[in-house]
Amino acid sequence: MKQSGRQNLSEVTALFLKLGFTAFGGPAAHIAMMHDEVVKRRKWLNDEEFLDLLGATNLIPGPNSTEMAIHLSFMRAGWPGLIVGGVCFVGPAMLIVLLLAAAYARWGTLPQTEWLLYGIKPVVIAIIALALWNLGKKAVKGWGTAVTTILILVLYFYTSINEIVLLLAGGLLVTAVVNFRRRLDSVGLAIPLGGLTTAAQLAASFNLTTLFLVFLKIGSVLYGSGYVLLAFLRADLVERLGWLTDQQLIDAIAIGQVTPGPVFTTATFIGYILGGTPGALLATLGIFLPSFIFVAISNPLIPRLRQSAWVGGLLDGVNVASLALMTAVTWQLGRASLTDPLTIVVAIVSFVLLFRYKINTTWLIVGGAIIGLLNAVMH
Repeated sequence: MKQSGRQNLSEVTALFLKLGFTAFGGPAAHIAMMHDEVVKRRKWLNDEEFLDLLGATNLIPGPNSTEMAIHLSFMRAGWPGLIVGGVCFVGPAMLIVLLLAAAYARWGTLPQTEWLLYGIKPVVIAIIALALWNLGKKAVKGWGTAVTTILILVLYFYTSINEIVLLLAGGLLVTAVVNFRRRLDSVGLAIPLGGLTTAAQLAASFNLTTLFLVFLKIGSVLYGSGYVLLAFLRADLVERLGWLTDQQLIDAIAIGQVTPGPVFTTATFIGYILGGTPGALLATLGIFLPSFIFVAISNPLIPRLRQSAWVGGLLDGVNVASLALMTAVTWQLGRASLTDPLTIVVAIVSFVLLFRYKINTTWLIVGGAIIGLLNAVMH
């Protein structure tokens, strides 16, 4: 490997290890932090390229922020980067969850984390809000994309339509609008949505092979939020196999939410509870492996997709629909996180520091954690 290649790989390693330890707040926050790091600070790519990666990520199953990390690492450092960047982003969260799972298995309870999240959540809201502002200026290119953004927001809040359906609807709507003047007689656009096929009934007795296959299936077909992950896990592990109780599943989801890095490290927790360290490693491998494969297949196609007028329009539509969904999630998170004057002040100050002074998001996260600790001590 040439010196430049080694340097790029070192940059990827350092960045995604840092994000793996500090990226709290779920996929929307992770993507906002990546945007700040790779577009604003390091200038690895521009806003349009970042948006195209985000749109492509939303069209494949799996954890969106992890797939963004893999995409970005692949673009920066090639095939070695694809593997190293993804592992560095997932690895810290996996290790933290593994330690928490060991404590849970021994004492049967979760450690107190409310004080930590109290200070961090307002910072996360500010980080996402700034990313939405920056990306929105690039994504909304005219009245067609503006109307689509508003429509997706309305549908999200006032209907129960699945997120992936909203993404595809946004993509198809913008495709139709931007290509209207071409007066095409028909559209030959087909988007395979692979059915959620269920494997043959598995034996109820626990074994590591079945555990791996369950999480491999989930990682291969799951679209949507952590709540969708909860539904998949409950169907397979509580109802069909009877390996977990509802309380254990809720605790596993909680661990995935309060630790940094991808929410899908819930798999690590469940794997440890069921099969110790080997179970944790296999469950983690199973749920994340499809993401590496999907990114490796889709990344080289993104420039070709952008060159096509029809598929480029689809990508524009998916981009604004993705930002609309991020906006909706941010609104919901904000209502749950900004609960008193202190949290509101933390969010406002964080936004100003980011917008005006370009403060690194990592330091803001640390500052939020300290504020949460001080508040807990005072009360």
